[in-house]
Amino acid sequence: MKKISVEIWSDIACPFCYIGKRRLENALAKFPHRDAIDVQWRSFELDAEANPQPGEGMYKRLAAKYGNTEEWARQMSANMTEMAAGEGLAFDFDHLVPANTLRAHRLVHLAQQHGRQDAAKERLFKAYLEEGRDINDVATLQQLAADLELPAEDVMRVLTSEAFTQEVRHDEYQARQIGVRGVPYFVFDEKYAVSGAQPTELFEEVLAKVWEESRPQPVELASPTGASCDLDGNC
Repeated sequence: MKKISVEIWSDIACPFCYIGKRRLENALAKFPHRDAIDVQWRSFELDAEANPQPGEGMYKRLAAKYGNTEEWARQMSANMTEMAAGEGLAFDFDHLVPANTLRAHRLVHLAQQHGRQDAAKERLFKAYLEEGRDINDVATLQQLAADLELPAEDVMRVLTSEAFTQEVRHDEYQARQIGVRGVPYFVFDEKYAVSGAQPTELFEEVLAKVWEESRPQPVELASPTGASCDLDGNC
């Protein structure tokens, strides 16, 4: 069976990426050819130089980044929390720990080698956005990797080295090549791009379109009046 690729550039520190993941999954759950879809996650760091200070909460960080007040940041986060709740997600920005995401991205690449890429992405999103876990902390990432049943020796090797950094950089290079400036960013069968956490209905439409185009109908070149037999037994 020919597989249809869905590549998703995202950052674990991006709330809309988790919402977009759930909406795509909801569309796939309704798609009759789900087994023909191959979802691949691509790394994208929204702030590769991120170096949050201990105790620096999300509201303070957002306020400083956008030159606004912490109250504004709280309201923005509340709106996002409400949107996430509509997809069955329970964001907790009060306890969110801002973090550099490079280590987490490298762990996702390791998980891919063990057929656990999507599960790793889900676990990391949940840990960061719902559980208030520090996804740059080695011990925390070891615990999350254990939840995924990844080999402990491989996990430690990755977390204490630069393993898979080149793979992360390659994903980001590809993103620049195709003009990705924000995430989530979905590319269907290397043909159609969807930017942002769009409604589930839009993902359903794109999946149907890509599927139809991947199964081209034969073009009849001969005259339809040529000699033939039909389904009624007429020859």
